[in-house]
Amino acid sequence: PPPQKIGSEIMPSTGWMLMGKLVQSIFNNSDAAPFREQVDWKGLGLYDYPQIVKKPMDLGQIKRKIEKEEYATLHDAAQDVRLVWENCKTYNADGSDFYLLAENFSKKFEDKYGKLLKELDVTNPELESGSAKGGDVPEPSLDDKKMFAKRLYKISKEDLGKVIIDLDSLCPQAITKNSAEDQVEINVDNISPEAFQKVMEFVSACVGEANGRKKKGAATGKPKSKGR
Repeated sequence: PPPQKIGSEIMPSTGWMLMGKLVQSIFNNSDAAPFREQVDWKGLGLYDYPQIVKKPMDLGQIKRKIEKEEYATLHDAAQDVRLVWENCKTYNADGSDFYLLAENFSKKFEDKYGKLLKELDVTNPELESGSAKGGDVPEPSLDDKKMFAKRLYKISKEDLGKVIIDLDSLCPQAITKNSAEDQVEINVDNISPEAFQKVMEFVSACVGEANGRKKKGAATGKPKSKGR
């Protein structure tokens, strides 16, 4: 296959071979069974799953997309792997077995993915695919930061959870956790331009969807321990 890109770097097919092996190694892990195929939410009776998880993802689908060369960049493939863990942590209660399992796999993946990028001599794994067109993502203005902070108050608890998970993965220095009070604080000034662009797009989309209708809160706040 032709050379592939990660961010602005040209990536030989060796990169895809290594990425395929990495995803396969996670897939083969005996604890990864809940993440191998799409969640059968109907069969499991998890009827609120489609409302909470907006973009389902599973390791089997990622494997097939890598094999068919459907990803433009290694970073895109890595983001889908992260989405598997994020979806699980969004749906399941913090501290539940599924939540902790996803958190454990997330840490293992980031460690192995980081080593893979070093082996390929890729210096910036968090380049957004849009950066491949040239030029860095601009620093957000003060008005952008104020707008972001204001919009955080307008989104649902589930969507806010996704923002926190995204930032914790992309830009951990922007998250301050207070386990004693079970609180998480977002420091907007510490968010990198790339991470800010991503979460701002997501938050803006959520606010846009919420306009003109009231959100129901019946499905929020319930501890969930089934499914992912």
